[in-house]
Amino acid sequence: MNTLSAIGDFLRRNVVKKLLIWIGVGISALFLYSALKGLRLELVWDVIKQANYWWILPGVAVYFVGVWIRTWRWHYMLRQFKPVSVKRLFPVVCIGYAGNNIYPARAGEVIRSYVLKKNEDIPISGSLATVLIERIFDGLVMLLFVFLALPFVSNIPAQYRSFVIALSVIFGVALILFIAVAARPHWVMKLYAPIANHLIPAKFRPKSDGVVEKFLFGLASLQSPKDVVMIFFTTILIWLAETLKYWFVMHAFAFSVSFITLMLMNGIVNLFTTLPSAPGYIGTFDAPGIKVLIDVGGVDPTIAAAYTLVLHAALWLPITALGVYYFFKARLHWSDFEKAAEAAEEAEETLEAEGLEAVIK
Repeated sequence: MNTLSAIGDFLRRNVVKKLLIWIGVGISALFLYSALKGLRLELVWDVIKQANYWWILPGVAVYFVGVWIRTWRWHYMLRQFKPVSVKRLFPVVCIGYAGNNIYPARAGEVIRSYVLKKNEDIPISGSLATVLIERIFDGLVMLLFVFLALPFVSNIPAQYRSFVIALSVIFGVALILFIAVAARPHWVMKLYAPIANHLIPAKFRPKSDGVVEKFLFGLASLQSPKDVVMIFFTTILIWLAETLKYWFVMHAFAFSVSFITLMLMNGIVNLFTTLPSAPGYIGTFDAPGIKVLIDVGGVDPTIAAAYTLVLHAALWLPITALGVYYFFKARLHWSDFEKAAEAAEEAEETLEAEGLEAVIK
């Protein structure tokens, strides 16, 4: 009976995963159709061919400065486990980016935690907690960009306003919850113990307890107001660097909008990439980006589409290529992606017992 139950659980998980992947593909298709609807693609291609691609180079350079700052932020958050230099972490972060860009469901977040475990013996559950904190702060800064830009530009397109408001509530509540958990981890353990006693077999309890404790330990960077301020400040620098890339790439095309408008575009497109999508955020990046440029910046739709598509490629290609390079340099294999997924599933199954499954979403 246990074997049949295990087989049933395995099949159910795989069906759900495949369903989520197809939902993501469907959402990407809808957004991509929305982005390109009504455009003459041959004219978009003509604009792309005429762009001055020398402007991409400083854009890529400043983008990698942002990736380096992101790596330092992660180094800062991991220090309670062990000190890992930024130099050693940078390839891991790049591998994670490549995973996000190639595989569905932000698989790169799990992959970089897996590689970190393999290289530095830092537990996956603990590093995933820091990754989740990163995502919350990224979302909050994106919302900050949106709200800072509003007084200086036209309003957000009406169809996006409710989405932004909903995300404001979600990210705000998530941050408050995680700070509360980080401040009182013993309360969580008291709540976890009776639930685990009823739901987790005794032979699995040591492993389960260890995963939960390491996850809570991974939240330690939220215990200090100074650490929270530092994480928030570095997150602002990360996304300002990315917006500066938007600004450099803009100069490759025959239009001009303010840096504030590009901040608004950056904020909105990256909020939309939190939706399920095909790998590389196809469609969920492009449609809102084009819409903001047209409605807020008054940019010609053909130029807006050409710019956004080139920008998307410039964001995707360099970091993906570098991540794949580091992946093979570390003597990893494609089977390691499967091992990472299996390791993450084990952590997920344990964390689900006490309601923390969101750590690997």
